[in-house]
Amino acid sequence: MTRRLIALLLACCPLAAAAATAVDVPLDPAVIAKLPSVPVRTVVHEKKLECQGVSLLALLRASGAMPGTPLRGPELARVVVVGARDGYRAAFALAELDPSLGAREVVLTNRCNGSALDAHDGPWRLVVPGDSRPARSVRQVESIRVVDAP
Repeated sequence: MTRRLIALLLACCPLAAAAATAVDVPLDPAVIAKLPSVPVRTVVHEKKLECQGVSLLALLRASGAMPGTPLRGPELARVVVVGARDGYRAAFALAELDPSLGAREVVLTNRCNGSALDAHDGPWRLVVPGDSRPARSVRQVESIRVVDAP
C-alpha cells in the first residue's frame, strides 16, 4: 500500500483515521544481530543465492510490530510493506507470516554466497524462497512498515 493511498484513505474516511496505525520497523543492525540467524536458499534471476539472515517474523516481533501470539480479529487485516531504495515495494499480509496461519518463510539478509551484499543489492535484501518467482525478494531494502489494510 502506498503512502499516498494511506493519506487519501485517512483524508476521506474519518473512521479509518481513528483505526489506522502504522509501525515503522527499524533496520537496526544491533537489534538484528541479537535475533537467531537462519540460512535460506533461493534462485533470483537464474542466480543461486545461499544467504544468512533473520526471519522477518522474528524482526517484526522483536520490534513490537507483530504479537507473539496467533493473530486474531483486526490483526488479520495488517500488512507489511517493504520498501527499496529504488522505489520498489512488496507487501505481505501478517497472516502469511503467522506460524499458526500461513507460516510463510521470509528472510531479511545482508549476506549471500559468503559475502556482504554489494551496493546493487544491499544493504539489506528480502528473500522469499516459497514464492514461484522472486518478485517479492526485494533488494536494496530501506524500510519495513506495518499498516492496517483499508
